[in-house]
Amino acid sequence: MAKRDYYDVLGVQKSSSKDDIKKAYRKLALQYHPDQNPGDKKAEEKFKEAAEAFSVLADDQKRAAYDQFGFSGVEGMGGGGQDWSNFRGFEDIFGEGGFGSIFENFFGGGGFRRGGSGVRGGANLRYDIEIPFKDAVFGTKVEIQYSHNESCKTCKGAGTSDGSGKKTCPVCRGSGQVRHSQGFFSVATTCHQCHGEGSIIEKPCTDCGGSGTKKARQKIMVTIPAGVENGKRVVIPKQGDAGPNGGPAGDLYVFIRVKPHEYYERQGYDLYCAVPISMSQAALGADINVSTLDNKTIKLKVPAGIQNGKLLRIRDEGVPMSNQRGNLYIKVMVRVPEKLSKRGKEILEELAKIEGQNDNPKPIPLSQLDDI
Repeated sequence: MAKRDYYDVLGVQKSSSKDDIKKAYRKLALQYHPDQNPGDKKAEEKFKEAAEAFSVLADDQKRAAYDQFGFSGVEGMGGGGQDWSNFRGFEDIFGEGGFGSIFENFFGGGGFRRGGSGVRGGANLRYDIEIPFKDAVFGTKVEIQYSHNESCKTCKGAGTSDGSGKKTCPVCRGSGQVRHSQGFFSVATTCHQCHGEGSIIEKPCTDCGGSGTKKARQKIMVTIPAGVENGKRVVIPKQGDAGPNGGPAGDLYVFIRVKPHEYYERQGYDLYCAVPISMSQAALGADINVSTLDNKTIKLKVPAGIQNGKLLRIRDEGVPMSNQRGNLYIKVMVRVPEKLSKRGKEILEELAKIEGQNDNPKPIPLSQLDDI
């Protein structure tokens, strides 16, 4: 399914309040929940789409990033893609208890609800780097250092002390929920003893406090591919936060900002730079030497009579792409001398007499500007 604007998905305005967003989500979640539409893949996709939109717009930080930068602003922040292995049905929609638990019980639970034995994955992390223009074009390797949650070495991520293990929660008996009858409905709330895990640790690890993870600094080498563009990201699997209680690690998203170059700019896979030439070179033509981004010197023929601002192409000296490269375009800038020697002035005056002065120039049609 093509990604749609999150506000359009929920049918709300960009100025809508949190309550309006939550109400719109409740309506869609109730309509498309898999328990309501067994075997209906289209309904399931709409349900996931609404859940993803809600996960961003209900969070002030994610919503601000999305409003400013669109989908790319929330990549790596838990938006732009939902981890359905951790989805708990209506509890994720309406919070613990309340509407969520009522609807989950009424429609039979199941679907995306996790049981007491479910394993949660670690969070994805974001890291921003700035690299030189040349490194973005030709690729490079960058060492980065960042903090993340790693698996506790003492308990090997289990969260327990001395291999004591876990036992079934005596309050919810492993279900992760406690149910209460309220008239027609049976209301399920998250178990306060095990916090929905279904099991408890009798002797928590003294090093990590039972979480199975500890905060640590890590250095890794990141490979930046040739041709990467400003604002793109590199995903490094399993280098995010380790999951609690031995759960799988999240991913690390490295977002790239490219520094502008002093002489070159990029458009797609082509590079552009400007080179000055003299009036005589422009009039008579010349062979000039130009330097490429990777410091090669190439002889370029400037045709006689070239006009200021014209582009000359050098093939295959642009940005690498697959098995070929883009082109390098040289913009010719004809320099008019600010000061003339006596002899130079005499020569130009003589040329003016030969060529004739145009003291009454007519405007040039816009359609002909490209030919000048």
